[in-house]
This record gives sequence, C-alpha cells and structure tokens, in this order.
Amino acid sequence: MADDIDRGLTAVHDVQEAIRQHVADVQAIHDTLDRDSGTGAQRHAQFQTLREQFQGSDALTCQHMGRVMVHFEPGLFVGGDDADLPQDNLDLERWFRQPKSHARRIHGHKHAGVRIVQEGATLLLALDAHVAHPGLFTAEELRPYWHAPAPVCQRQAMHRRTIMRKARSQQNRSALLADLERRYLDGSYSILKFFHVDITGVVRMTSCARYFKEGVDSSRPN
Repeated sequence: MADDIDRGLTAVHDVQEAIRQHVADVQAIHDTLDRDSGTGAQRHAQFQTLREQFQGSDALTCQHMGRVMVHFEPGLFVGGDDADLPQDNLDLERWFRQPKSHARRIHGHKHAGVRIVQEGATLLLALDAHVAHPGLFTAEELRPYWHAPAPVCQRQAMHRRTIMRKARSQQNRSALLADLERRYLDGSYSILKFFHVDITGVVRMTSCARYFKEGVDSSRPN
C-alpha cells in the first residue's frame, strides 16, 4: 500500500507543487481582507500590488485571478476602517442575509422580492431593527421617525417603478403615452430617448430611462 501511495504522489508531484503555489497566492489575497493585518489603505495597496503581479504573470491561472481581482476591487475596501460598516462586499452580502430572510418570512415567497431593492434605503433598517432591539417598539421610540422623508434615491426608484407599471398596463398605457407626448411637445424631454414601442406593441424603456424623472440632478446621456 505504501508503495502505491508513493507512486501516486510521484505521478502528481508537479501538479501538487503548482497547486501549493496557487494556495499561497489565494492566502496572500485573503490576508489583504483581514482587518488585523493593517489599515484599509495598507491592505488596499497590498491588494493592488498582488493584482498587478497576477496580471503580469505568464501563468493562465494567475492571469485569471488578476481579472477577478479587478472586478472585485471596487467593493472590497469601501467603508474605510469604521467597525460599524461592512468592511468589504463579502461582509455586505452577509449583512443582507438577515433582512432578506425576514422579508421572505413576511410574504412567504422564496425570493426576497424587488421591493427590498426599490425601498431598501428605509426598508432594510426596518427589517433589521429586531437584531439590535429584540423587544416591541413603543410609540415614543417611533414618533421621531413619523415625518422622516424617504431619501431621494428611494423616491426616484419608486417613481421609476410607477412609470414601468403604467407602461406594462394596457389600461394605463394610453394615459402614459399622452403624458409623454405632452412632455415632448413642451420640449422638456425627448420621448424617443426614453421609451420605444416594440413589434408587439409593448412600450419599453431604453437605457436612458433611468434619467426620466423630474428633479433628477444627474445629467442626461446624449
């Protein structure tokens, strides 16, 4: 048996050596995400150094890791060193597990639903409130939030949802088109830049539709 094991290890020796190197590379990347290994700026600089090394490597596996690091980098070091915020996008995904699970238990569906995306700025706080406040909220605790307005990003998302519901509704589609025509004639917006009618007669949004909202501060695309 020992001879068979030795022959097997000898046959895959070169492959194992390559794998050991890849394991060491992955461990080095993982160390850049460890808060105890330095500040966020230091770990980000180390991450960038590793990424450049992998991108310039002749090994295909290292090149692939470099490409993956490019895609992950924008979300890995957001939030700085504040302990109250998720330290990277993986930590952020773990944080979302609790409110998403709560949302699924509320409506009984397997998917958390699009509402958690559209109203997430305020809904997530409500879904996750029981973690830090296990008891019932009193009226005195909730009264300060009674007239608190929703943030602009949430109001914009809700407005876009309203427009898309009208566009999908055969009953409200004519009213929506009439409103778009009025805006077009007023010179406020170009209807052709935001909506088009496909061959089946369904009104669909274009890629510029996210800018179609009164009060949006961002500039519209050309």
